[in-house]
Amino acid sequence: MKILNEILVYIFKNYPNPSELSKARAVKIVYLADWKSALDNGKQITDIQWIFNHYGPYVNEIVEQLKIDDRFETTWTYNFYGQPKELITLRDKAELRYKLDDNTKEILDYIIKITYPLYFSDFINLVYSTYPIRTQPRYTILDLVSLSKEYKEKILSTHLTPIPA
Repeated sequence: MKILNEILVYIFKNYPNPSELSKARAVKIVYLADWKSALDNGKQITDIQWIFNHYGPYVNEIVEQLKIDDRFETTWTYNFYGQPKELITLRDKAELRYKLDDNTKEILDYIIKITYPLYFSDFINLVYSTYPIRTQPRYTILDLVSLSKEYKEKILSTHLTPIPA
């Protein structure tokens, strides 16, 4: 869990407007980072076993880590529709306790950069457009590393055919 907590602190510290980081968005940013790492490096940056549940890729352990890590605080507010909403924020002086490697930071920075400008519906569309979510049935475990190999094999075999001489 040590790496997960540091990833969460990094995301909250580097997200342009951390007050927009809902639990769902934070969880799915970690998913997107794991998916990108699986594609780029053949491994996830976390040890999370992702599940495709009725809300997309989700695991409770991320939210639980946010609640128990003393660098975060939980408050209640109301959403646009007047419904109660739990808000998790990073405390002002929170710092990383363990150094993240440069590759992990590059992946997180990339995911933050492409997701920050998206409205929530567009953000969810991006998550649902990923190969694991498009191809796997709901309520299954997502083996991102295996799925990244499958995805690359399919893409390479269909889009990079040799040009005849």
